[in-house]
Amino acid sequence: MLERLDYLKIAPRRIVDAGSGLGRDAAGLSKRYPRAQVIAADFSLPMLQRSRRRFFDKRAFVCADFARLPFAAASVDFIWSNMALHWAEAASVIGEFARVLAPEGLLMFATLGPDTLKELREAAGAARVHAFADMHDLGDLLVAAGFAAPVMEMEVLTFTYPDSRALLEDLRASGQTNARRDRPRGLAGRRFLTQVMSSLPPRATFEVVYGHAWRGAPRKLADGREVVQFRSPRAR
Repeated sequence: MLERLDYLKIAPRRIVDAGSGLGRDAAGLSKRYPRAQVIAADFSLPMLQRSRRRFFDKRAFVCADFARLPFAAASVDFIWSNMALHWAEAASVIGEFARVLAPEGLLMFATLGPDTLKELREAAGAARVHAFADMHDLGDLLVAAGFAAPVMEMEVLTFTYPDSRALLEDLRASGQTNARRDRPRGLAGRRFLTQVMSSLPPRATFEVVYGHAWRGAPRKLADGREVVQFRSPRAR
């Protein structure tokens, strides 16, 4: 994500790291844009507290929901979101990003696509594995929210493990879990775990989706009236 900024010429005054976690990306953004105010925003207060103890500088720390950011409309120049969008309802979050971004502001994100953990999904059942949005659907949501010329890319990473137990332990240690509303709520039991491990290959696929787009000029005012642009006729 940080390497991709080498190809974008921007000088943001205010940056929001949406889903900042422990603050590693916010630290990198502060170093790249030393004159910008970097706001680390996350739903988890304990993570923000750990981030603040580790990176106490000019950054601001805000505990907030992606879909209801406590920022004024058109008040942010750059929104950065690395590996966080798949934890939320994408349409609501992208709409909120569009609200707080200033015209010509930049949104840049990385998230996970539908082939992520396909081995585990086949072994455990679709309802027991988190669902991930398709790259093309995310692009459509960006356009619908008023972003201009979204650029979407994807890469597939495959991680191999000594055995399936090591794979599951790695997922637990990294904080991965199933946030589906229709997920089974009861305990599966030892027998189910044994069945999953017997059919789960010792590898995990991650489909990483990258996207960036510029906030277009608003098409409607806050009261719902359409914005119509008139161009002066050229002098003959």
